[in-house]
Amino acid sequence: MNSAVTSCEHPDPLQRSEDVLTFHDAGQSGKKEGQHGSHSSSHLAYGILEVPPWHLCIFLGIQHFLTALGGLVAVPLILAKGLCLQHDPLTQSYLISTIFFVSGICTLLQVCLGVRLPILQGGTFSFLAPSLAMLSLPTWKCPDWTRNASQVNASSPEFTEEWQKRMRELQGVIMVASCFQMLVGFSGLMGYLMRFIGPLTIAPTISLVALPLFDSAGSDAGAHWGIATLTVFLITLFSQYLKNTAVPVPIYGRRKGCHISKFHLFQVFPVLLALCLSWLLCFVLTVTNALPSAPTAYGYLARTDTKGNVLSQAPWFRFPYPGQWGLPTISLAGVFGIFAGVISSMVESVGDYYACARLVGAPPPPKHAINRGIGIEGLGCLLAGAWGTGNGTTSYSENVGALGITRVGSRVVIVAAGCVMLLMGVFGKIGAAFATIPTPVIGGMFLVMFGVITAVGISNLQYVDMNSSRNLFVFGFSIFCGLTIPNWVNKNTEKLQTGILQLDQVIQVLLTTGMFVGGFLGFLLDNTIPGSLEERGLLSWNQMQESAETTKVLEIYGFPCGIGTQPCASSWTRCLPFWPRLEGGGKGEMGMSQLTLCSQDPSGDRPRGAPETRM
Repeated sequence: MNSAVTSCEHPDPLQRSEDVLTFHDAGQSGKKEGQHGSHSSSHLAYGILEVPPWHLCIFLGIQHFLTALGGLVAVPLILAKGLCLQHDPLTQSYLISTIFFVSGICTLLQVCLGVRLPILQGGTFSFLAPSLAMLSLPTWKCPDWTRNASQVNASSPEFTEEWQKRMRELQGVIMVASCFQMLVGFSGLMGYLMRFIGPLTIAPTISLVALPLFDSAGSDAGAHWGIATLTVFLITLFSQYLKNTAVPVPIYGRRKGCHISKFHLFQVFPVLLALCLSWLLCFVLTVTNALPSAPTAYGYLARTDTKGNVLSQAPWFRFPYPGQWGLPTISLAGVFGIFAGVISSMVESVGDYYACARLVGAPPPPKHAINRGIGIEGLGCLLAGAWGTGNGTTSYSENVGALGITRVGSRVVIVAAGCVMLLMGVFGKIGAAFATIPTPVIGGMFLVMFGVITAVGISNLQYVDMNSSRNLFVFGFSIFCGLTIPNWVNKNTEKLQTGILQLDQVIQVLLTTGMFVGGFLGFLLDNTIPGSLEERGLLSWNQMQESAETTKVLEIYGFPCGIGTQPCASSWTRCLPFWPRLEGGGKGEMGMSQLTLCSQDPSGDRPRGAPETRM
């Protein structure tokens, strides 16, 4: 193989500049020959194809885990009420450990075989609304005795069966819906559907992921509004007001040894710091008996000793396994409801792929990489259902933002983060510790998190002409109906009876899932009401998605370690929408197989003037 090899020592990635601990700005050395930067690659400490030192990979991997921690912990805690587990923190800790473990597996699959961008996988809020809608059906409503802590015996077979049959139902419908996601991804259907899905469909869909959860967030925060307000204040203070404040920390460098430098602590760990400080205050108030000790008194749930036995009961090590809650079951209503969550999750993930590529200086992901990424996410949802997380998996927008903060785009770091999540999932005491967080602290975190998710959905309107009365009507009507119709259906379920139980359940789950109602109306109105591509935001949207492939596409988005290189020359592989579009050439003059990567029109021919890459 004809390749030039250069050897040089990579400079210390952590250097002291103006007494502030930061990453080496240029990242010039250590780059592979021929690596082309993009508009955002010039300021990266490590590009997507580079490998930082092992100790830095571990540190940054832990940081990515901590960044995703809020979302990972929130999902099982929100599901706990629907599963009748609000008074069983030990089982909640098992669910948290399981979602850690499965998220680690899915992250490794996505980075190694999926879209191959440095993007973390974790539990998805898109599945929460349809899951809670299904669990609110008369068949699955929790008995009154499970809501009374004094009547719950968490170790009794009756209680165990009560929550496990609900979990098995969630497992079954998630596994079936995940097969649909894999079909959409690996068949190439996602690339076709993106022609009709624009910002006016995505904005109401993602916004309505979090808006219907205001009741859950308000209920948890209302357990003690003082503690919840403090948590919100601290998160806001750290993430917004103090994000540019550097804190002195002791560090060790090869040149200076041990010395004091400054680190942007508040910018990196705002949620974790806020949770710890609020948790500490609750502990002090509990020890001093400033909080009431009567279970029915206001503020009791802010005490830290209400779940104190969880840490002592939780095992040090617990290995999650498929089918740990029993054999999954399936209902038609649940499957159709989760379909709405799957569609929302896919649309959000595609946006995350493009955002991640921009931040790490990679070319925009081609369609084969998007199809493969969506397919692998479907496989991840299948694994999550089999393991019994009660949820699926999706790409995490929070960690995409963390790439811009750390300026390290190496996918090896995300591999390290996946390994960290695997270890945390096996270490049982970790899940137990997070299950003991006081309820109002969780409620305060939910208030901030759900607000940010809503804003992320609305931010898609930046591509749309919001001076257009057409667009204002489509978005406003979709959002309002996405809130109004589910609220009415929940209060008038008897008025939607058709006489067929399964059909009634399907209608109720779909119409009580706000993001399905809003997303469907946005999709229908946006594609039927006349409007130009520029007015609808599709012009700029499509330009972002159809950017020309560059010389780094094969190396970044191709299969790892040369897997599948030989079959790439076979004609039948061109029919696989998730396979890199390669055409076999003759032998190069250096004895190498010449591979050509080019854009093709639907007929299979390369248009004149289309960009072409030969390797």
